[in-house]
Amino acid sequence: MAGKKHVTMEFSMPFQGIGKNDRGNTIEIDEGDKQVEPYDLLLMSLGSCLYSTFEDIISKKKLSYEKLEIDITGEKRTETPTTLKYCNIIFKAKTSEYNKKAFEKSMELACKYCSIYKTLSYVAEMHSEMVFT
Repeated sequence: MAGKKHVTMEFSMPFQGIGKNDRGNTIEIDEGDKQVEPYDLLLMSLGSCLYSTFEDIISKKKLSYEKLEIDITGEKRTETPTTLKYCNIIFKAKTSEYNKKAFEKSMELACKYCSIYKTLSYVAEMHSEMVFT
């Protein structure tokens, strides 16, 4: 994932757009109920970066899980610029009792090394926790 990234975006009024990466993958963007809004994309980017980092860590530790979900809630500030005020991240994992402590440590490391998490932490209060299902 390192290195230069490139996307193109096309927009029309009222706010509707399509984002496309160089591999031809697209996502529809809209401020209405039909599509994904910009802050949804921001939180999804955070979640995917965290998961990618977490997966690298647990793979090196030879850990596995039955199910993993990342639940992210964020709030924008009301004052301009409306940067992210806070972000609450909950990793929900279904794994063996034996793995639980290692999973908690792996989540902490993922938050430490995830570049998007680190970038957002400059403007927002970041909280994360691991719960087991």
